[in-house]
Amino acid sequence: MIEFADFERVEMATGTIVEAKPNAKARVPAYILRIDFGASWGEKLSSAQLTANYAPDDLVGRQIVAVMNFPPRRIAGVKSEVLVLGAVSDEHGVVLLRPDFAVENGANIG
Repeated sequence: MIEFADFERVEMATGTIVEAKPNAKARVPAYILRIDFGASWGEKLSSAQLTANYAPDDLVGRQIVAVMNFPPRRIAGVKSEVLVLGAVSDEHGVVLLRPDFAVENGANIG
């Protein structure tokens, strides 16, 4: 188990996907996402394995939730700066977590 203080160190925020395109270098099919996190965080890139459930056009304009304070990772040629959160289901694969209502980009999750 982790302590509550450990959870409090995880910074999560909402953002809107402004661009989604296939990552041709990925071994496992993935998209390169450009996400707007508003004035507080700016735009960030992420590599996400969402191809089973989402087409690029379905993702653009969609709000998501991401972890903001993991160190960037180089994934298939992309500097992935945030971790987009999703539920992993045996039946559906990765299903994005998102707010029920539109909120400002950069809104803290907590």
